[in-house]
Amino acid sequence: MSAYGFAHLRSRRYHSDVIEYLERIQATLDPFAGRFVIHGPPAEVVEGTWPGSMVLIEFPSLAEARAWYDSPAYRAILSLRTDHIEGDVLLIEGVGPHYCPAERARTLRQEANRTP
Repeated sequence: MSAYGFAHLRSRRYHSDVIEYLERIQATLDPFAGRFVIHGPPAEVVEGTWPGSMVLIEFPSLAEARAWYDSPAYRAILSLRTDHIEGDVLLIEGVGPHYCPAERARTLRQEANRTP
């Protein structure tokens, strides 16, 4: 099942280190079949607020996403970004093609009914 690396980048500074990071990141993704899905365009905020920008990278599985993030190649460039951009990063598994939100609602309702 696909998994994603998601980053909410709250501050952006186009330091030369960040530019180097961008030049080098794809080579760290390639061995893990990672690909950019979203890469920082301004979002159209329709509810709430969203300071900053977002990045979404897709991987074939959560195992590949973790392996990429922990890889020596990525670790070698990570500080080029983190030293200059404040943000949050998470790895998360996606839902399959047959995901049903109504089924998820049923599960949540059952759990809520069991809680005293």
